[in-house]
Amino acid sequence: MRIPGDIKIKHVTRSGPYALITNELPLLDLVQATARVHRRRASDARKLLRAPMGFSNIQLSGGEDIRMFVRPVRQGGKVVAILGIAEPLSAVSRAKSSVARSFLVTGLIVMVIALAAGWLVASGISRPLRRMARTVADIDAGELGHRVGQGGPRDEVRTLAEAFDRMLDRLEDAFARQRAFVSDASHELRTPLTVIRGQLEVLARQPEVTSEDVVRVERTVLTEIVRMERLVEDLLLLARADEGELVRPEPLDLDSYVTELFDGLTLTAHRRFELGSLPGGELLADPDRIAQVVRNLVRNAVEHTREPDGLVRLTVLPKAAGGIEFAVEDDGPGIPVAQRDRIFDRFQRTDTARARAGGGAGLGLAIARAIVEAHAGRIYAGESTAGGARVAFELPGYARPRPAGPRERATQRA
Repeated sequence: MRIPGDIKIKHVTRSGPYALITNELPLLDLVQATARVHRRRASDARKLLRAPMGFSNIQLSGGEDIRMFVRPVRQGGKVVAILGIAEPLSAVSRAKSSVARSFLVTGLIVMVIALAAGWLVASGISRPLRRMARTVADIDAGELGHRVGQGGPRDEVRTLAEAFDRMLDRLEDAFARQRAFVSDASHELRTPLTVIRGQLEVLARQPEVTSEDVVRVERTVLTEIVRMERLVEDLLLLARADEGELVRPEPLDLDSYVTELFDGLTLTAHRRFELGSLPGGELLADPDRIAQVVRNLVRNAVEHTREPDGLVRLTVLPKAAGGIEFAVEDDGPGIPVAQRDRIFDRFQRTDTARARAGGGAGLGLAIARAIVEAHAGRIYAGESTAGGARVAFELPGYARPRPAGPRERATQRA
């Protein structure tokens, strides 16, 4: 196209095979925008035509995403057409955003509720634990009478609180026993020391001391010293029992051991001693400690019977499951039922009227229990068929005698 020479051309724009010649810039902008729209549409059309078979996501030039499904149409075994169906994903995106916001809000609400419930549960669980901590602090300060006292349903916390209270009961009882033990031991040691001091003061105040006075004071002092030595030895023996170093078991022939022990006991007092039938066999035990237990039981029986007709009986009976029972009986006043468990405590006496000068320190039965328990046995008190007391202890490790064969029976008859 030929343009006259007097016309000045300011703008020339091409769009494919077309060209726009104008001197007006707004018209040019409109034409350029229209051309861009056509180019975008052509680009989007090419994307749609190049879409793969099946489902695919395509982003158009305007930034919009679509979901497209392409499938071939066949007829007579030949592809006659390509069918494509597309749908914008904006609605799906809006739905996803809505679901995400819903989940976020719901999650926040559930988290707040869970935190509140967790705080309540933790507070309910930690409340008795804090009470236990306060109780432990009070106990550490020396107040053993405090208890947790957890109520409510029987759950793990209440079980723990009850176990803690039982432990405190045992601790309080142990401390009470320890205080009583120290007090009784101090009193037992103070008594002979007071006697010794008084005798020496009396002897020192006399203007003229005769040999008879010296002999009398010496006899009294030696008696009290022997009593203190016996008390100290008993306390040391109980200390070794607490440390588990009390007995050294060895096999014992039961018949010969009990017979020899009983023969020695009959020489200790003027009483009517009786020995029951012996079962024979072998016993695994410490001979010295078992003899000490039997002597303590016999000594108590002698002290509670009348001279010289008082009955003191020793019996040895086999028990089930490989055990053996030693029992000492008398015809004295017996032991009250309420005190049968307490007589084995340290410094415990049933006869409060009996003077300390005539009786012991109250450690004999406590030592007997310590020795028996060191043998994994048990000791107990009851009532004798003779009307008095019966104190017995059972020991494991008993082996019954084997039946004698023909040769052994012939040897026994010979």
